[in-house]
Amino acid sequence: MSFYDVLSKVDVDKFKSLVDSRTDKDVERALTKDHNLDINDFAALISENARKHYLKHMAKQSMQITRRRFGRTINMYLPLYLTNLCSNKCAYCGFSSDNKFKRTVLTVDEIRQECEAINNLGYKNILVVTGENDRRGGMAYFRETIPVIREYAAYLQMEVQPLNTEDYAELKELGLDSVSVYQETYHAETYKENHLAGKKADMRYRLETPDRLGQANIDKIGIGALLGLYDYRVDACALAMHLLYLREHYWKTRLSVSFPRLRPAEGGFNVKYPVDDAHLIQLILAFRIFDNEIDLNLSTRESANFRDMIAPLAITAMSAGSSTEPGGYANKGKNLEQWEINDNRSVDEVVKALKINNLEAVFHDASTTYFKIRA
Repeated sequence: MSFYDVLSKVDVDKFKSLVDSRTDKDVERALTKDHNLDINDFAALISENARKHYLKHMAKQSMQITRRRFGRTINMYLPLYLTNLCSNKCAYCGFSSDNKFKRTVLTVDEIRQECEAINNLGYKNILVVTGENDRRGGMAYFRETIPVIREYAAYLQMEVQPLNTEDYAELKELGLDSVSVYQETYHAETYKENHLAGKKADMRYRLETPDRLGQANIDKIGIGALLGLYDYRVDACALAMHLLYLREHYWKTRLSVSFPRLRPAEGGFNVKYPVDDAHLIQLILAFRIFDNEIDLNLSTRESANFRDMIAPLAITAMSAGSSTEPGGYANKGKNLEQWEINDNRSVDEVVKALKINNLEAVFHDASTTYFKIRA
């Protein structure tokens, strides 16, 4: 049984009424639990009663949990886009196959230039990102490029198309540490409406990817929902369910949650379910209280002011100085971006802002075997 089988037995739309029915007493019960919070507790934490009456308490509790578990460090990572070539047709994505722009696949030499530029910014924690295209951006390409990137990375992450268990195991041997795969939405009808062609249209295969990652013993699995595709109450509760499932079945694997909020991209996608700042703050706080151990990531999709405000309360990993185009560090402004950056500050500016909040930027993943000599 996979998480797809678990989710298939649930009418996820009922999460709306579950959240809306939570009372002040339910919120207080969730806030007083030390551990073993369940979906009812999570629903209470994202309810309107929680936002109206307990948000300050949630912020204080979340910050205490974060400082106790993670200290005052923020792990800094940088996305390295290798391609903007994609075979999928996704309504919301700048890389969608129906956007008629010149596509780019970086060569090994170009990747080395990018990695050197990334290292010059101070980064040793690199997130490899590609469009989804098996022919020019699949395992053959990864076998060639991952060992090269590994030379420049103390911790190597990937956010690429879902792969088979055997592929993940092979990439781990080549130096891969972590993989993020966002479900986008857990609502089957909405998933179908927004993923019109390509392998990503197969919701089951994508949803079972974290299972395959766990079976391949990848060090860390990152999950998330693309906020704005569907009702946040549904996707947030399903995401919390997914987190509980992974905790139970792959307890040796570290977990992270990201909060990508839809940003403008080529194609002009209309956001039907916008999530405002107040609700996003509440979601982030709720996940920290729900699971004290997870890494919570926030990218440059969000504004500088928002990131400076939420970082001390719950966040453990951030990017800064990011580019979402292939060749964006060594050869800026030449290729199609996946989405528009919102926080355009330099790395130094973000580090200074973190210091104002008494936080220390760490440019490798401090909780891993960073100093281990690799074979």
